Amino acid sequence: MRILKFIGLGIVGIIALLLLVALFIPNDYTVSVSTTIDKPRKEVFDYVKLVKNQEDYSVWVMQDPNVNMKYEGVDGTTGFKASWDSKDDNVGAGSQQITAISEERIDVDLHFERPMKSEAKASTLLESVSENQTKITAEFYGHSSYPMNLMNFMGEKYISEAENKNLDNLKKILEK
Repeated sequence: MRILKFIGLGIVGIIALLLLVALFIPNDYTVSVSTTIDKPRKEVFDYVKLVKNQEDYSVWVMQDPNVNMKYEGVDGTTGFKASWDSKDDNVGAGSQQITAISEERIDVDLHFERPMKSEAKASTLLESVSENQTKITAEFYGHSSYPMNLMNFMGEKYISEAENKNLDNLKKILEK
């Protein structure tokens, strides 16, 4: 009986410690990854501004070949909305909508329905390195309320790995 009491107090202590640690972890986080593509900025921009092109380089879209995609509006313009619905929980359901677009930056709002409801924002930044080289940066802006912010580091790692693969795929496509 004493051992069960000791184990129970240990578990309560660990939970209390984790909740205390979560008080000091920021709720908001940014994931930013970049690569350089050997193409002029205009050519890279003309490709990435079209959300439908993500079907060819996004690891999330490519994960489920049967994902149901719906589009509303004019692709590559403010207000364009892409929605997805997949039976694969790693893809889930949600939408992204272009909120601002310029030759140097594309901003989108992300709305996730499944596997878990949440909201986020993302940006694609383009910068000319030289006449035939473009630095492209994918940024994801996330938020987790207390105490779920304790898991931010795992989300950041997962998003960073996926965004790096997306940029690698994009680089291969554009540098063909």
